Amino acid sequence: MLLKVAPAFSLVNSQVEPQSLPLFSSVPSAQSASSFLRLSSPSNGVGSAVVFASKGSENKPLTGVVFEPFEEVKKELNLVPTLPQVSLARQKFSEECEAAINQQINVESSISYGYHAMFAYFDRDNVALEGFAKFFNELSLRDRGQVEKLMRYQNKRGGRVQLLEISLPLSEFDHGVKGHALHAMEFALSMEKIANARLLHVHRIALRNHDAQLADFVESEFLSMQVEAIKKIAEHVSQLRRVGAGHVWLCCLACLGQTFFTNLL
Repeated sequence: MLLKVAPAFSLVNSQVEPQSLPLFSSVPSAQSASSFLRLSSPSNGVGSAVVFASKGSENKPLTGVVFEPFEEVKKELNLVPTLPQVSLARQKFSEECEAAINQQINVESSISYGYHAMFAYFDRDNVALEGFAKFFNELSLRDRGQVEKLMRYQNKRGGRVQLLEISLPLSEFDHGVKGHALHAMEFALSMEKIANARLLHVHRIALRNHDAQLADFVESEFLSMQVEAIKKIAEHVSQLRRVGAGHVWLCCLACLGQTFFTNLL
């Protein structure tokens, strides 16, 4: 609230008799026709005081006191929606940013779906690479967690989650030249790079719309983890290329001390 007051106040002692005066009272001033506020003790009036509204040496009544709400508060109150289907929390969250988040939800969902298909492939009895199945299942669960994180953020900013159609993933990863292990790992690397490129796109949209909070969210929650995932899978691709098609089991038996093969098989 905005309070406009007179330039000065003065606090003076009063010797006015307090026999019939209450704790707070308005008493005629001897110096002028104006009134003043007298504060006294209920019992004997000792320590009583008188408050004058004054300017300079003259005692004048307090005038010009006006209470006004802040203008910016009035503007914000006009922006508060009244319809029940409209978010109350939404503020400076553009439709372009909202749409970009929904697209990223679709990208992460599609990648998670693809990793789940890879898990199912390597878990077959005629493929029987349990380590690969476990690895891709963990990636699927990780991306599912990212989808939920994006959904929660969309709701937090007052947006609306719109689930888009998910493309059908590959279900067969056998490759006559590369072998299924290398083929699947290269496919995983390409998906991680697609996810990273789409996250950078969301970040650019946030900057274009001056949405610092969304930009910080993408940087702190996704980009660092995405770079680490690309590096890890790229190393796996390099190791599998050195192994060669059809020699995964043989090289794993000879290199049991290496963490990668120990975990994947």
